[in-house]
Amino acid sequence: MKHIIYLICFLTFSLSLTSQNSIENVLDQIEKNNTSLKALRSKIEAKKIGNKTGTYLQNPEVEFHYLWSNPTTIGNRTDITITQGFDFPTAYKHRNNVSDLRNLQVDVEYKKQLREVLLQARYVCLELIYSNAVHNELIMRKEHASEIAKSYGRKFESGESNILEYNKVKLALLNITNRLSTIEIEIEALRSTLSGYNGGLKVDFDQSEFLVMVLPEDFDIWYAQAEKNNPVLNWIKQEIEVNRAQEQYAKAMSLPKIEAGYMSEAIVGEKFQGVIVGLSIPLWENKNTVKYIKGNTLAYENLEADSKLQFYNRLLTLHNKAIKLQKSVENYRNQMELLNNSSLLKKALDSGEISLIEYIYEFSIYYESIDNLLKMEMELSKTVAELNQYQ
Repeated sequence: MKHIIYLICFLTFSLSLTSQNSIENVLDQIEKNNTSLKALRSKIEAKKIGNKTGTYLQNPEVEFHYLWSNPTTIGNRTDITITQGFDFPTAYKHRNNVSDLRNLQVDVEYKKQLREVLLQARYVCLELIYSNAVHNELIMRKEHASEIAKSYGRKFESGESNILEYNKVKLALLNITNRLSTIEIEIEALRSTLSGYNGGLKVDFDQSEFLVMVLPEDFDIWYAQAEKNNPVLNWIKQEIEVNRAQEQYAKAMSLPKIEAGYMSEAIVGEKFQGVIVGLSIPLWENKNTVKYIKGNTLAYENLEADSKLQFYNRLLTLHNKAIKLQKSVENYRNQMELLNNSSLLKKALDSGEISLIEYIYEFSIYYESIDNLLKMEMELSKTVAELNQYQ
């Protein structure tokens, strides 16, 4: 039953994120077009080929000897030797195993880099959502400020208002206009950054609303899935497997090597031919190799335990932060809806119940609240994005 509840929570969590079709489409483009990832893919292919080198038999050796005799009456001598060296048979199995594990590790390295690139690109998308939302809000504020400025312009011309009040509304309009220009520059810079992630290709992204995130309540079950997908932990785990395979390979290389071949010797009137069999006993060459690899394996096992602990604490902190932020955002939004006096303020200004200064001040508080809400929503979305990269 616990697993069913987890599955429902996880699916809900995933759907809430994948519903950001525009962000996901952008990230799909970036995965295909990002030049760093393209270069990394090429490097990985080269690494995989490199990991497969040295896994075959040693090169055969061919020797030809032609010896002149002295005195010449003995006749010249011709020797031909062909030999092939062999490691102990189990060495080839363990060598190939190490090669295969190294190639799996290379894939993990790519996934790690891919997650980092996509996470940074997602951050840019979230900052764009925030900037687009602020831009839309400022357009409405500018329209509102323009109406007030026109109204007080007419009042000033008719003598119902003085120059001080007229200048105040014009200054408020100027500040909003200047901020609107600033946010447009920021939007252009963010789009340029996103284009850079996309290999220089233009990205169309105009989303301006943060979607509601549904977080699973049972952190430990959710974490188990995240731990499996963490590329850093997977890399360390893979490195441990590689070291264990290298340990077996080193043991196999400590066994005798075999050499076999053919030899022919010919002199005047005589010819000898037959097989060559040799044995190499590695008494000193691989001394301490197995001991070194065992120590290296132990070091990575300790690193894995520490990394898991650090990762667990990091995600737990992020999970708690996301839940608290989510509650704060919901509470803040609900309170703003209840305390929204924008329509009442306009009526109070027109009826003379409040002054222009009071009107501008009250609206500045309301605008600041909207800005704070948007910042909180962006922070929540970034926190959830960091959590979600491991799902």
